Order: sequence, then structure tokens, then C-alpha cells
Amino acid sequence: MWDFDHEPHQSQLAVRYQLDLMTPAACAERLALPIGDPDAADIGLVPVAALATTPGLRIIPGCAIASRRKVRSIILVRRASQPLTEIRTVAADTSSRSSLAYTQILFKRQWNPDTVFLPHRPDLDSMLESADAALLIGDPALYALEERQNREERTGQDLIYHDVAEEWIAHTGVPWVAAVWAIRESSLEASGRTLDKIAADFTASRDRGLANIDILVAEWSNRITLPATTIRTYLTSNIYYVLDEECLKGLRRFYELAAETNILPHYTL
Repeated sequence: MWDFDHEPHQSQLAVRYQLDLMTPAACAERLALPIGDPDAADIGLVPVAALATTPGLRIIPGCAIASRRKVRSIILVRRASQPLTEIRTVAADTSSRSSLAYTQILFKRQWNPDTVFLPHRPDLDSMLESADAALLIGDPALYALEERQNREERTGQDLIYHDVAEEWIAHTGVPWVAAVWAIRESSLEASGRTLDKIAADFTASRDRGLANIDILVAEWSNRITLPATTIRTYLTSNIYYVLDEECLKGLRRFYELAAETNILPHYTL
């Protein structure tokens, strides 16, 4: 989002794009609204699961929120005394449909296919009080990892923290892709611009953001209570931002397994 947040490109992009900030799941909901709805969106950074449930969307090529190793911001937490195969319930943060779908696929295929997922606010203590395991997404996951030692000392509870991206990559051998930019086909036609030109706006913004990591680390260190070193590692090592052929291969495998396990309808990329 660098160019959308910083001059000199911010003003130029504001002529073409009006921004509303929300979770990826909320972005998907806005793209699913009828085009005449005042809350409907034309473009969104959406969980990849949304593409299989929202007709008429096209991926804007170039950018992704993905990982080729640990992602750290999607974690499944369980008690050490209870193996994954014995997990019956998962209290799940539902702020990203894709992270939920990836975790459901892993349970269906290799852990416990009968596990039930229960929507829950992202609070690890209360999640583990109401379910066998907890699925944390985004900042709550990063905070939980930072507080891991403190929580163990406070509660005396021995917990296992599974990185969902790492588990997916180990299971499939392909990258984990969480979100992509998507545009309504009708909005693309109405814009009078080509998909390549729109994609160029987003890829240029991504590239300039990667070139300004130091500034981004400083900015986000003032916004969230995570150490600067954690933020830097997350931005530079955990997240992969390019929708390349390997990530497309990962996406195709995701849609294949999601349909095979009846988690999402069949979708062809």
C-alpha cells in the first residue's frame, strides 16, 4: 500500500481509487454485494477462498500475500497433552476465510476430519476455555507468539503453536497464498482501463514499499505494540508478495483440495 499512503503517488492514485480499510474478509463481503449497493466495492485485497464463492471476480496479476516458509501470523494453538488427531473443536478467528479454509483442509486430510470449527473472537485464553484448540489470524497471532513465554509462566500450561503456512507447505510442497487483489469484471469494463494498467499501479506500490522497509518498520512500530525486529522479520522474511508461477501452483492446489474436501465449491484458476 506504499504508494496509496505516501506522496508523491498518493495524490495521483486518489484520482483513480477511493480507499476504505478493513479486514480481508470484509473486503470479500463488499465485493460480493450487488454493484448498485452503496457499500459495494470494485477492487479488494481478498482471501483467496472468496474467489471460489463470489462469481465475476478476476485476479489482478502481480501481487499476493503469501509465504514460502513460516508466516507466523496464522497459528493453530493446542495443548501439548492433546495430539492433533484428538482435536474435536477449534475456536476460530474468522477474519480471513482463506486461513480458516487452509486449516480445515489440513484437519480433513491429515489430522481429524471430524473436527468442528467454532467462530470466536481472537482471544487465546477464552478460546482455549471453549475449545480444544485455537486458530489465531493476523496481529493476534503475532501477539500470541510474542507472549508465549509470559503466558506459559502465567498459566503453567504447555501449548504447541503450529504455523499453518508451514504445515501447508510441508503437506503439499507448494507455497501458501492467503490473499490477492481481485476486481469485478463489470468494474474492469466500466473503468476504461486495462487489467495490466491497473495491475501496474499495485505492483509499483508493492515494489516501492519493499524499497522502504525501514520507514514501514518505524511507522508500524508506532501503531502496534510489537518489537521493531518482529515487524521487520515479518515484512522481509515471513511474507512473500509476488504472485509468481509457484504461487499460482499453490493456489491451484488449494482450490483442488478445498473442493475435494467439500470446504469450497469447485473453482478453476
